[in-house]
This record gives sequence, structure tokens and C-alpha cells, in this order.
Amino acid sequence: MKRCRRRLTALTAAAVVGGCLASAPPREFSPGALRLLPSEPAAAVLYLALGDSTVEGVGASAPPRHYVGRLHERLRAVYPHARLINLGVGGATAAGVLRRQLPRALELRPDLVTLSVGPNDITQGRDLESYARDIEAILRTLTHRTTAVVVVNLIPDLTVTPRFRGKETEPRLRERVVTFNEILIRQARVYGAEVVDLYAASQREVPGRPELIGADRYHPSDEGYARWAELMWAGIEARITRPLNR
Repeated sequence: MKRCRRRLTALTAAAVVGGCLASAPPREFSPGALRLLPSEPAAAVLYLALGDSTVEGVGASAPPRHYVGRLHERLRAVYPHARLINLGVGGATAAGVLRRQLPRALELRPDLVTLSVGPNDITQGRDLESYARDIEAILRTLTHRTTAVVVVNLIPDLTVTPRFRGKETEPRLRERVVTFNEILIRQARVYGAEVVDLYAASQREVPGRPELIGADRYHPSDEGYARWAELMWAGIEARITRPLNR
């Protein structure tokens, strides 16, 4: 855990994901059973998005411009019949995803699930144990009760946004983001989920590109969501069974 924390605060996305996830073998999920999206372009892939206001698209000028909409567009370039159902709700915590969004996800039987949740747990002062329990339950349920490829993003560094930068609470907030991300990494390793490191990218890019943050000084802008989509797509692309000729 200490090694992952040091890497999470200092290294690039590839180093964080590659180093921490490879540091120990999964306890429940066999690498030989790594889930992949279909090889057939005609497959009617159902993409389901779970999470908070960033999934809902707060800060984007229109639904196609948030990262979920952009991912759907990219999916349709590979699977023309791909569909999207977005269950993201502003203010959602991991507990909210577990209680309100996950039951619907099980009914829909998705092929691909993205999960983005944690900032509200952090800012609302939820304890680590509760967050860890809820994330474990979400990933365990998706693993055992669906056949979906699951892609989880690490929580961006909230302290690089104008809302929190330079505030008295900044050091403590950054520490909580790191610790919550450790939980995501650990549980993703257990259940074979793909991890996308938005934390390192936010630290590296947001300070020099203020246009990535929207008018509310917290959520991504259209440009910010476009960047999220690029990073998230790399995680999805890693689970497509054949190379993309694009």
C-alpha cells in the first residue's frame, strides 16, 4: 500500500496502473479469464455508465460532449450497433451507486460498464471502510452477475481545481484522494477491472491547461471531458479482442 501511494502521487498513468496492479496477483479473478469485448463488429454492445455528476455530464455544454457520450461515439465507430444507457446522477456516492444504479445495471445485462465514483464520498466525509465495502460490493456483483467488461477510473486530484486549490483543506483533501484511489486499485485488481488513471493526468495537465475545468471551477469543461474520453478509451480499447485499424 505504501509503495502504491508513493507511485500514485509521483508517477505517470502507465507507471501507476502498471506498477500497482502488477504488484500482487489477483486473489479472486484469474488473469486467464480476462474479459474482452466481442470481436464481431456487428455485435450489439450495450455500454452502461455508472457514477456521479461527471457521468451525468455536469459542466458539458451538451450530452454528446461529456466523456460518456464521446465514448459511445467511439464505440459506434467499432460496433455500429452499440447502445448507451447512462445511469449517472449528480451527487452520487459509492453507496448510491450500489443501492440505486447497480440493480438497474443487472437488469440491463451490459457488455461494458464504466464506473466513476468517489469525489462525493471524499467531500462528504465518508469513511474509508464504508467506501471500500461499497466499491467491493459493486465490483463483486458486476463480476459474478454480469459478463461485462468493467472499466474504473481513478479519482482526479481535486486539489488542482480552482474550487480547492490553495485552500486550508488542500493537503488533507489530496491525502484522501490518494487513499480512496488505493481502494479502487486494490479492488480492481481483485475483480479484473481495467483501471484508467485520471489522477496522474489531472496533476500533470490541469495546472497548465485551465480550460480543462468548467465554469463552476470544479467539473470538467467540454475540453476536459474530451481529454477524459481519450484516457478512458485507452482502457476500453485494451479490452477489444482485435486491434483497431484506425
